[in-house]
Amino acid sequence: MEKKSRGAQETVSKFSDMDWLQQKIDRYSDMLYRIAFLQLRNSQDAEDVVQETFYQFIKGRKEFETAEHEKAWLIKVTLNGCRKVWRSAWYRHRETLPEQELPQAGETEAGSSMESAVLQKERRREIMETVMKLPRKYREVIHLFYYQQMSIKEIALVTGRKESTVTSQLTRGRDMLRKNLKEEYLYE
Repeated sequence: MEKKSRGAQETVSKFSDMDWLQQKIDRYSDMLYRIAFLQLRNSQDAEDVVQETFYQFIKGRKEFETAEHEKAWLIKVTLNGCRKVWRSAWYRHRETLPEQELPQAGETEAGSSMESAVLQKERRREIMETVMKLPRKYREVIHLFYYQQMSIKEIALVTGRKESTVTSQLTRGRDMLRKNLKEEYLYE
């Protein structure tokens, strides 16, 4: 562990443009954390995966064609990091419970009443909890489609799945969400 840490410090210290790196971290870290948290349901694991993603980013020093290519690469590395955590023996043998609610960007809108803001926040929380209960493959595509506003083609590239598979998973995930959300309100 110390050897890897020392190597990371050397890589970062050799990295010439720290301002450029900080801009990349500022731009992508929240998005990558949300993806990892949604997949792993644990804030510490999500932080570790994001940290490892940026380590790979620095270590690889890849040249990207466009900003979208760079974003897709970071998402793919994050998802691969989540899969690596899932495959670990420790993760398979522990109970996964969300430790905290995923932070929401822009919690309230200007000019809205306190009551409507509370109701809107509660509705978002219910939807997020329902999304978190979905199987991983559906949770992943729904998050990328709705929360990251990625197209089906982009999701297929990032996840390594066929576009038809992504479309099917998105449709099935929506149906599961619809069913689960309706069941919640039937018992109220």
